[in-house]
Amino acid sequence: MSNNNKLLMGHPKGLFLLFGTELWERFSYYAMRAILVLYLTDRTINGGMGWTVKDALSLYGTYTALMYITPLIGGWLADNYLGQRKALLIGGFLMVVGQFTLALPHDFLPFSVEALFYTGLGFLIAGNGLFKPNVSTMVGDLYEDGDHRRDGAFTIFYMGINLGSLLAGVVSGSVTGVWGWKAGFVAAGIGMIISLIIQSLFAQRFLGDIGVRPAAHIAKENAKAAGKSSTALTKEEIDRLKVVMIMGLFVIVFWAGFEQAGGLMNVYSQQYTDRMIGSFEVPAAWFQSLNPFFIIVLAPIIAGIWVKLGPKEPSSPVKFAMALFFLAMGFVCMVGAVLEQGGDLTVKTSMLWLVGAYFFHTLGELCLSPIGLSLVTKLAPLRLASLMMGTWFGFNAISNYIAGLVGSHVESLGALDIFAGIAITATVSGVLLLIISGTLIRWMHGAEKAH
Repeated sequence: MSNNNKLLMGHPKGLFLLFGTELWERFSYYAMRAILVLYLTDRTINGGMGWTVKDALSLYGTYTALMYITPLIGGWLADNYLGQRKALLIGGFLMVVGQFTLALPHDFLPFSVEALFYTGLGFLIAGNGLFKPNVSTMVGDLYEDGDHRRDGAFTIFYMGINLGSLLAGVVSGSVTGVWGWKAGFVAAGIGMIISLIIQSLFAQRFLGDIGVRPAAHIAKENAKAAGKSSTALTKEEIDRLKVVMIMGLFVIVFWAGFEQAGGLMNVYSQQYTDRMIGSFEVPAAWFQSLNPFFIIVLAPIIAGIWVKLGPKEPSSPVKFAMALFFLAMGFVCMVGAVLEQGGDLTVKTSMLWLVGAYFFHTLGELCLSPIGLSLVTKLAPLRLASLMMGTWFGFNAISNYIAGLVGSHVESLGALDIFAGIAITATVSGVLLLIISGTLIRWMHGAEKAH
């Protein structure tokens, strides 16, 4: 627990420090993500890279996959050697370097455009691996086992993530429209600097000793004091880890569909959507802010519904199934958009289809993402806390790679087939998860009760 015992909104103040740290890191990530594919596919005369849509979406999938797989390494390093706080600061610094490397002019010194671009991505990927699993794990560390506030804490934390994302889409879309693509990368770098400043100035005051020492060292000392093995897993721990791994498979299905937002749906909004409101054309990047806007509006409502349901609140597996059904409904909206075109690619479709898709996808995200983060901190043994959080993000890595792979085949398969295929896959997966939910709850050994 934090050394600071004063509460804010019923939660330790350290939660809101981590809220701010993650808010600006996510601003940095999403400001860059909102323009990445558009920057790659824009003509070189406009300062873009001049790539084909297929190559850009394939690179996008690989990049986002690596952003989610490297937390496995970062989590392990934090658990065993660095501690969460030091890993977070090192990772943040590397991401600052990455964003400003992307912002360098194309003719910078003797370096080629491609060399600068891939170097910048490399720094971002490495830094993210150290940052991402550890800030989420520290949120869980603020609460003792069995503390009923934990799920609510992750919902608050998740709102910080999406406030950063909301600001990112608007800022990135605006500055690139005025000053060009490189200005978007500069804005992303500034966001990451703010995140580092917040963490550096206030961590000791509001987090106390949380995240300072590697978790594996603490677990070893606790086990030695209790006369137990610090390495062997108990049957209960094995069952709980099985739940994490199985739930992760359904996470892959969800995010593989959801992450079309930054790829195929981003291209669709740019090329095939009527974005005119009177004489004003809505920048395509602004659609990236619909999801975080809906989250900020809907998160308190959803959290209130869970509280109101009380003992009838759905278990985590059931919430995950609901997420998959909402995802399917979102892609039904996208099927509607394609059908409106009637096979004529010159027809621009209504923005309302995209708004509807992002609305349903957001409902799904609220039933899955913060619940999943909380679940990992409930089920993972202390000595494996950051590693398992990294594993959880590893499922996102697989799904992001699949998302890019699927989106890159739009020219051969067609948008209608892709959108309809995702809707059907999500629906079938949701039904399957409902069927096995009872078994998963038994394996949690009391972490959650079946309702």
